[in-house]
Amino acid sequence: MKPREFISHLDEARIVAAITEAERNTSGEIRVYVSHKKREDALAAAHFRFRKLGMAKTRHRNAVLIYFAPLTHKFAIVGDLGIHEKCGDNYWQEIAGEMSDLLKEHLFTEAIITAIKKVGGVLAQHFPREPGDRNELPNQIAEG
Repeated sequence: MKPREFISHLDEARIVAAITEAERNTSGEIRVYVSHKKREDALAAAHFRFRKLGMAKTRHRNAVLIYFAPLTHKFAIVGDLGIHEKCGDNYWQEIAGEMSDLLKEHLFTEAIITAIKKVGGVLAQHFPREPGDRNELPNQIAEG
């Protein structure tokens, strides 16, 4: 699937609203990125994009990237050091499994919102919102 076609199937307003809602209860940050390039190794590409988007610079190192490479039908979820220490690889694999089922049914927005809600819950548990917290990263879908 071409990236523009994938993006056209997304309800960006619902996704941004889900990110905003999830971030209301946490100091953590969630972003969604859609690559326009063929990426066979989505996880490596997600790690690279995570750094390029400045996501490793959050105060508590608790940002999470949901990354898509539609040209190769791949995706990955990357959590920064702070949140990864709290939940580990199995947690990301669990979310990826739930997303995968929805993606196979072409329920792209639902897959992303499911991941956002799950990630938001674990971020709120381990990194509750603190006085003076601010949104450190944009909530819109990034692409490139």
